[in-house]
Amino acid sequence: MRPDPLRLVIIAGEASADMHGAALAAALRARQPDIKLAGMGGERMRQAGVDTWEDLTSCAVIGFVEVLRHLATYRRVFTSILTHLHCWQPAAIVLIDFPGFNLRLAKAIKKKFPHIKIIYYIGPQVWAWGQHRVHLIRRVVDKMIVIFKFEQVFYQQHGIDAAFVGHPLLDEVRATVSSEQVRAKLGFDQNAQLIALLPGSRIGEIKRNLPVMLSAGSVLRREFPELRFAILKAEHLTDELFQTHLRRHPDLSVSLVTQERYNVMSASNFAWVCSGTATLETAILATPLVILYRTSLITWLIAKLLIKLPYIGLVNIVAGKRIVPELIQFQATPRNLARITADFLRESSRERQKKRAQLEAVRAALEPNNAAGRAADTVEKLFITDSTPTHQDSRHHPG
Repeated sequence: MRPDPLRLVIIAGEASADMHGAALAAALRARQPDIKLAGMGGERMRQAGVDTWEDLTSCAVIGFVEVLRHLATYRRVFTSILTHLHCWQPAAIVLIDFPGFNLRLAKAIKKKFPHIKIIYYIGPQVWAWGQHRVHLIRRVVDKMIVIFKFEQVFYQQHGIDAAFVGHPLLDEVRATVSSEQVRAKLGFDQNAQLIALLPGSRIGEIKRNLPVMLSAGSVLRREFPELRFAILKAEHLTDELFQTHLRRHPDLSVSLVTQERYNVMSASNFAWVCSGTATLETAILATPLVILYRTSLITWLIAKLLIKLPYIGLVNIVAGKRIVPELIQFQATPRNLARITADFLRESSRERQKKRAQLEAVRAALEPNNAAGRAADTVEKLFITDSTPTHQDSRHHPG
């Protein structure tokens, strides 16, 4: 009698994790065509063949206060996942990022279903804040799959089994058309200076960061009337959210871009980027940038107490020094943003090339490529090649 196919659960709670989960699912299917995949994720994971029980990607938030407003939703989804795990009985579960939710889930799984192996892909940034979580990770996580080389060293120093696979963005971030083609499509003059605005992927981030960016644009236009702007919008956000702010700045020439995100970023002379994964995307494309971030006052005060690193931007953290300006909270003003940008626009081509060279060094530090494939190899080696499903009784396997 042929055994049931292996069952694996993938949990992704945000848009970026959904992207990484989809890439991992595709890589696993290439290695194990009969594998059954289910869990929590968005449209990308569904397209990759994952049966998604829940989807939190459209309501993901950041910040301590902001999370409180969604506690009821998170609790419902948390309970739902545990119920599905009881029925589905997977051999292993892969948790992707989303530490506030996923670490609690890992603790509950280890208690209720000790036979399920727990893998954490793109783990909590415990090296930045909350190092006490290392003890929990050591108890409940069977394998860490990390995307920064220094993370592997950190986890191994704390007695945690960790594999470094490279950064998954290296396989996602690339320009496919020329700068000239991008500008023509946007209707901008080829000689115009183009600034990309990446205000974030969450509604709260847009409301706090975009007004600062647009006001800085209005200041800059007085000295640089040839400036053009492109706002890179996450697909799940409505146009009206942005138009509400744009109507207050009729003096600006702005395009709202949803598709061809990386092409526009690559074609831009400079970028204003909300702190997060987008800073690495911009660095991979070697587009000079400034990091800007504002959050609620309470969240900022708590973060100031907890975060021990001298930088907030992943670009600077990977570089090990401040190669990109950071404007955080009270420093994130239109005047400061306009000043830094004006300084850049006045720079010589030689100075601009130095900045790009520093970003190219960051990109090199993120290698090797094919992180999803390497992660799938790690999962397969640990939980597929030498394992069989925990439960063979088909009554536990609906569908």
